[in-house]
Amino acid sequence: MILADRWNDYEVLDAASGEKLERWGDYRLVRPDPQVIWEGARTLPGWKRPNAHYHRSAKGGGEWEFFDLPDEWEIAYQPLDLKFRLKPFKFKHTGLFPEQAANWDWFSGLIRSAVREGRQVNVLNLFAYTGGATLAAARAGAAVTHVDAAKGMVGWARENAQISGLAEAPIRWIVDDCMKFVEREARRGRRYDAVIMDPPSYGRGPKGELWKIEETIHPLIRACTEILSEEPLFFLINAYTTGLQPGVLRYFLSRELVSRFGGRVTAEEIGLPVTGTAEARKLQLVLPCGAAGRWER
Repeated sequence: MILADRWNDYEVLDAASGEKLERWGDYRLVRPDPQVIWEGARTLPGWKRPNAHYHRSAKGGGEWEFFDLPDEWEIAYQPLDLKFRLKPFKFKHTGLFPEQAANWDWFSGLIRSAVREGRQVNVLNLFAYTGGATLAAARAGAAVTHVDAAKGMVGWARENAQISGLAEAPIRWIVDDCMKFVEREARRGRRYDAVIMDPPSYGRGPKGELWKIEETIHPLIRACTEILSEEPLFFLINAYTTGLQPGVLRYFLSRELVSRFGGRVTAEEIGLPVTGTAEARKLQLVLPCGAAGRWER
């Protein structure tokens, strides 16, 4: 399993009975998590006195209950000198998926090595959300094209770039449907040295374009291979959908990347260590957070 275990400003303190207790900087949140199907004692005081608690509704969705949480706050990922502005919004999210830091560390090393060798690295980040991967790649020295269908998310990512000191970094900010953008880039003859994608299970583009991951992910991967440079550096797929197990990601990347460019594929679960109790630390408990498929040349 790939672990995101280098955070100072974030940790999973405990997880039990369908929920997780997290520390985001100075604040403690309780949020539901579909992976947490085990029971637990919930002895940590944060369970009873969080700063906010997202309650899942039996009818779908849910709502926040706030006790002592600001409208916005910031945390940092110190290993890469990145800062993120957080705020609670519908569907339980805060604007960041902290487990992805493990992937940021991985591809940042590849980019830095290539840049030291004198190579200019162009990275395409699809379904780029609030820009964690974009900022990590830019900090490592890449030029990045950041694409997301939600205008608000792109604006949020630009704010994160500003507070991270990357406002002047070579980042193109694009609001567009990811598949249509890739198809247009192919027609323009534009090439990228690396692709990052973090696709949702279901969604719609800015003009109502339907995205259903089981039907669209493989055609998108294949389309992305058509805009890779002659010697691409890496390709990363993140998946939270239950059906996209590591073996499926490995199959996609082996078939579309290894067969064409060589290189190697790794595909594993990605997770966050649970650190808030002595038992969790002794047992080295990990909260699973989906899967990551990585190809590198």
